[in-house]
Amino acid sequence: MKHRPLRFGIALFAVFTLVAAACGDDDDEVGAGASDTTTASEPADEPSGDEPSGPVDFTACQVTDTGGVDDDSFNETAYAGLTRAESELGTEIAFLESTSEADFAPNIDALLDQDCDLIITIGFLLGDATESAAIDNPDADFAIVDFAYEDPPDNVRQLTFATDEAAFLAGYLAAGMTESGTVGTYGGIKLPSVTIFMTGFEAGIVHYNEENGTAVELEGWSTEAGDGLFTGDFEDQTKGRSTTEQLLDTGADIIMPVAGPVGLGSIEAVRADGGDAKLIWVDSDGCVSVPGACDLFLTSVQKKMDVAVFETIETAVNGDFEGGLYSGTLENEGVDIAPFNEFEDEVPPELAAELDELRQQIIDGDLEVTLG
Repeated sequence: MKHRPLRFGIALFAVFTLVAAACGDDDDEVGAGASDTTTASEPADEPSGDEPSGPVDFTACQVTDTGGVDDDSFNETAYAGLTRAESELGTEIAFLESTSEADFAPNIDALLDQDCDLIITIGFLLGDATESAAIDNPDADFAIVDFAYEDPPDNVRQLTFATDEAAFLAGYLAAGMTESGTVGTYGGIKLPSVTIFMTGFEAGIVHYNEENGTAVELEGWSTEAGDGLFTGDFEDQTKGRSTTEQLLDTGADIIMPVAGPVGLGSIEAVRADGGDAKLIWVDSDGCVSVPGACDLFLTSVQKKMDVAVFETIETAVNGDFEGGLYSGTLENEGVDIAPFNEFEDEVPPELAAELDELRQQIIDGDLEVTLG
């Protein structure tokens, strides 16, 4: 597989405080360098949740991966935990959006200068910058989503997710629902936090075949080969559309993009193809986070980063913050598949019951979600 080179846009550097909505206004974002521009957000028109009992002297901050806090997927799900803390705990919040890896360290440093009480970095690619900042600032508290260190700094909480468990269920569902006998997947950047979805998805398909004597095929990923289809970024929706068209050409009628906003291009491709294929969204429930596309989403593989981020902030507000490893699983409801929503009446009851049984088997440790 020939991979496209990673491409990033011009860096933006914008501190947003006291925001109450998960989506930013593109017209408010200004700047061409991560070191010279600061833009305040406008207050939201509607409250983001329950009114807090009163403000607390605590500022929770985030540095996003590329894609921004309004990406309908990864960053936005994590950001929802920040806005929930503002609403329910009365914290102040701030964030910086990264548009390239060059933004990561400067963004973290800028938030340190803002005297943030807790800095949460979002994404595997921020691992090195977060570790360096934590070592250089041992009195500051950090958390990182989707990264686990071999020798973690004591002041970093690592928020990881067993998304292969939920993706296994999605793969089993896809294998049970495909009409063509072929399903597909593709990723953004080839990272462990991306391929874990694809590996679990394949394992679920294989298990369905073993249990039902079928031969459903997966296009776009092979765990054995350790490779598949990747667009090379989390931003370019045209790549998502062309990659989805490639999978549709193979006969795939259910496709799972693991690519953040790039996956929005899959919606365009399926619509243009007649809309007969179905999609499986990731990170958030696509029926909630992606307006106007619920009729395409068979389900979603949910990585409940919003809950993990909120609970991390809550422990810090209460003075109980500790570094260490958190793993979201089916058992603790840190991951799961979303409801079938508009496909509720199309999923056979016996298939839905099998998924419930498989979920419990995984929780009980009676079923492995890996291949081999």
